[in-house]
Amino acid sequence: MQEVKPENVLKTYQNINQYKSQKKSVVTIGTFDGLHQGHQQILKKVIDRATDSELTTVLLTFFPHPRMILQPDHDLKLINTIDERVDLVAESGIEHMIIHPFSLEFSRTTAHDYVKNILVDQLNAAVVVIGYDHHYGRNRTASIEDLREDALEYGFEIIEISKEEIEEVAVSSTKVRIAINEGDVETANQYLNRPFSISGTVVEGKQIGRTMNYPTANLKIKEEYKLIPKSGVYITSSIIDGLKVWGMTNIGTNPTVPGADQSQKIETYYLDFDSDLYGKKLELKFHQRLRDEEKFKSMDELKSVMAHDETKTRAYAQ
Repeated sequence: MQEVKPENVLKTYQNINQYKSQKKSVVTIGTFDGLHQGHQQILKKVIDRATDSELTTVLLTFFPHPRMILQPDHDLKLINTIDERVDLVAESGIEHMIIHPFSLEFSRTTAHDYVKNILVDQLNAAVVVIGYDHHYGRNRTASIEDLREDALEYGFEIIEISKEEIEEVAVSSTKVRIAINEGDVETANQYLNRPFSISGTVVEGKQIGRTMNYPTANLKIKEEYKLIPKSGVYITSSIIDGLKVWGMTNIGTNPTVPGADQSQKIETYYLDFDSDLYGKKLELKFHQRLRDEEKFKSMDELKSVMAHDETKTRAYAQ
């Protein structure tokens, strides 16, 4: 009889100081926004190395994103909320995830203190898996060469993700953000190895869609830092009560609707589905962009175009 391995349960910590383990670890460090193909390869290296030597796996990440603190005027939007990032890391098989609060004070940690107090004393690192261009410490002045010297002093191993390996994947969080900003969700999905998604709560709208026989679920996103695709109409899907339901989602301001306010809305018409979704939390997965949001001459013209959108969505969902 084949042994069934117990499913890994990710343990999360809201501060480096909360993590305590006598077991030596394989550690990787980064923001991991998007957990794209490149990140997935790094985590696989961490897990493989830990399995070979019976070590535990630790991912150290930061929230808020360092750029949100160090460059507050930049208005950075993130591919994943922190809760989404936790869920994705859990799926990867990593055992421990530390979400350390990033602050100006933390950014002033010296390179020596970072290595000695955090990597060695707190995380009990036997192996550190890191990219070739990793910088750390106050003003990010220390490089992987400095880390190599510290590794010799403190007796841990470094596994470097080479420039060639990173360029071979040809994916970065920045590239994913650009694709989503441009509405190119298909390219973003290739980078991510999964559909890009947003999650929120269904709230009551003005029910204009219902008068056109296209009742929509209006999704409210709690996290203001969450990246939203470019305005337009998309083929999407959600799991509702255990079933996959296809839909067409409009992101925009409803320019054709008389008297519509100019706030951005995320409205989904689900195919062959008619249930009360108010108050439900839904994940909306993006599969393909259909068109730009347009201002039509009349509501009848809008309804005609939506019927065309529906035909395309049904064909895609086959």
